[in-house]
Amino acid sequence: MPLCPITYKERRIDHTIMEKSMNHTEKKKTRRTWNKMARASVTVSAALAIPLFVFATLCLVYLFEMNAINLYINSAVTHSAKRISEDILVVEHLSHRRLHNNIVNLIGTERIERSIIKGGASGIRVRGSRYLHDSEEIEINVEYTMALPIHTFGRLEGKGRVELLVKPWKGYLNSHSNPEDGQIVYITETGTVYHVDYSCTHLKLSIQFVPYHTLEGLRNESGGIYYPCNRCVFGDPMAGVYITDYGTSFHNSLNCSGLKRTIRAVEKASIPGMRGCSRCS
Repeated sequence: MPLCPITYKERRIDHTIMEKSMNHTEKKKTRRTWNKMARASVTVSAALAIPLFVFATLCLVYLFEMNAINLYINSAVTHSAKRISEDILVVEHLSHRRLHNNIVNLIGTERIERSIIKGGASGIRVRGSRYLHDSEEIEINVEYTMALPIHTFGRLEGKGRVELLVKPWKGYLNSHSNPEDGQIVYITETGTVYHVDYSCTHLKLSIQFVPYHTLEGLRNESGGIYYPCNRCVFGDPMAGVYITDYGTSFHNSLNCSGLKRTIRAVEKASIPGMRGCSRCS
């Protein structure tokens, strides 16, 4: 039997079916390509986002550390300046070594060495401090550099500076009393005894910053142990605490009132009934 010839209409239908099949195949390929590109885009975004998140977290942590270092140094410089102001009229010279040692001891050598202060304890510079004899003023200048251990965008450093102008401490006298009328003694706001010697160790606070885990083995100059301060220690103590040579308490805050001494020079006759210090009277 002879084959029937393919008509034009049939050929047109076959051609249309082939075009639809090809279009469907091309759409599938395009869809797969877009899916691959989308997955690749998500992978690249994650690869960029994670390091940026870690970097931002580290920056935030070191921002808190910089703020803590600034607070520690400001507080230590203030207390050191007070100590120097008490003796400057006697020695008439500002010792850079003593100023530096006071600052380091108040903060704690271990705390400084593991901080972001560049150079550790030696990175705290006090060479610009001096005593101005003409105006009887103590000019305190402390400089230091904080370096972040992040090298992604180069070495990140920031300079810190503390400046103080302090007057020598000359004691306190009541305007209605005459020092020549009687003996001058020294008292504190919360003390129960008077002191004849201004340099009495009960009046001097030698503050140290020590790790809390070493506190159990430490004793004060009288051989006593240290108890939590009822003014600044609430709950668990911090990793490091403050103690004094003759104190009986450890402190969480350097600004605690238990670590301060407000000394007044008064006439002995104005404090009847107050007994003298067993160490200096």
